[in-house]
Amino acid sequence: MIVLESWLFTYLLNSLWQVPLVFIAAWLAARLARPIGPQMEHRIWASALILQAILPLCRFNIVGLLQQAWGLALSIFGSATGGETRVIVGVGSASSAAKLQLPPWAVTAVVLAYAGSILYFVARMAWTLWRTEEMRRHAISVTLTAAQAQKLERCRKLFDISDGTVQVATSSLLSGPVTVGVRRWILLLPPAFLQSVEADDLDSVFAHECAHLRRRDFAKNLLYGLVALPVAYHPLLWLTRSRVAETREMVCDAMAAETVAGRGSYASSLLRLASMLSNRMAAENLHAIGIFDANVFERRIMNLTRKHFEIRRPQRLAIAIVCGALAVATCTSAMAFRMDVDTPGPAQKSPPKQLHVNADNLKIVQKTQPVYPVEAKKQKIQGSVVLSVVIGKDGAPIDLKVKDGPDALRQSALDAVRQWRWQSYLLNGDPVEVLTTITIVYSLAG
Repeated sequence: MIVLESWLFTYLLNSLWQVPLVFIAAWLAARLARPIGPQMEHRIWASALILQAILPLCRFNIVGLLQQAWGLALSIFGSATGGETRVIVGVGSASSAAKLQLPPWAVTAVVLAYAGSILYFVARMAWTLWRTEEMRRHAISVTLTAAQAQKLERCRKLFDISDGTVQVATSSLLSGPVTVGVRRWILLLPPAFLQSVEADDLDSVFAHECAHLRRRDFAKNLLYGLVALPVAYHPLLWLTRSRVAETREMVCDAMAAETVAGRGSYASSLLRLASMLSNRMAAENLHAIGIFDANVFERRIMNLTRKHFEIRRPQRLAIAIVCGALAVATCTSAMAFRMDVDTPGPAQKSPPKQLHVNADNLKIVQKTQPVYPVEAKKQKIQGSVVLSVVIGKDGAPIDLKVKDGPDALRQSALDAVRQWRWQSYLLNGDPVEVLTTITIVYSLAG
């Protein structure tokens, strides 16, 4: 129970600042990618939503990776005569009294509140799915006229949708056309919609809904909802989901406009449909994908009617590189500054915490240089040996483990580091144990 409590508290603590970090990076990337088109924007926001939920789970030692990369670079480009060893001492961490002075009951209260919020959003999602299923089950099947069926069949073929998988029905719960279903799709329309809609506007409706079907947006919407549950409490997650919905509708608009009489004609159809359906009450909290699903109607019309300029390939590549760099920098920052918090056990007075210790503060008072094994030289074996070392309170290594490195070089590294001595690391005046990494690079002459 304590382990689960610690895990939930750590996830919550990191998600509080990592969700805004990802949102800011996604907003910048989306602004940069806007000239390319809504498809790129949508991918950015969908990726951001997934990262916001996953990043707080990730634990990755960036510093250790950089040390190993540096050691590998030294082993490749080193040119010592007859062989050379170099030592890299990494950042340490000491177990200490946490600066976060939360009593056990407070940690438990926070975790319970967080778990309660997750249960609330799970129940809310289950409720909306139940309502959507009820709407689907009570919908009344309709028979299309020959002209209407021909329009739907044309859109189905243009979007390569399997024959017989799209049914049409009406529901009094709807304010506009929507599509539901994962395997068996059903297009739901408001009552009397087919009798009042103009022929050209019906083309736009069928095209837009078939675009949703082609992209399997209903299933994706469910997936995004499930993935986002752990961070559903965060307001910026709500904004991210709204951006996903906004750009999704714009993507479907672009796809639909290509199958009708063009962007201008499609935009006019949207305006007429909005006017026709404006007096209807919208159904709330339905997991359905429709032509008016996202509350960004003005931007959709502007995107359809504005003049589009072709973005050349070098410009696309440059934008993609910058967006990729933003993504890498965001993920690296999120993992580098991740906070690990251990909740206290019953016998502990204060919760322990990992405190980073700068490598300059780990002062070596006795150091034995590793000896390059003769046999390894003969076999031209070189590379880096990475050791995990626990420095005791008296400054002597009390636990050495090899994390990585060639077998022929490991014993040499262990023999040397066992003889090292450090100055005791003091925390609040008391000596404490410190965990660090030591990378020993063995390089031969080129």
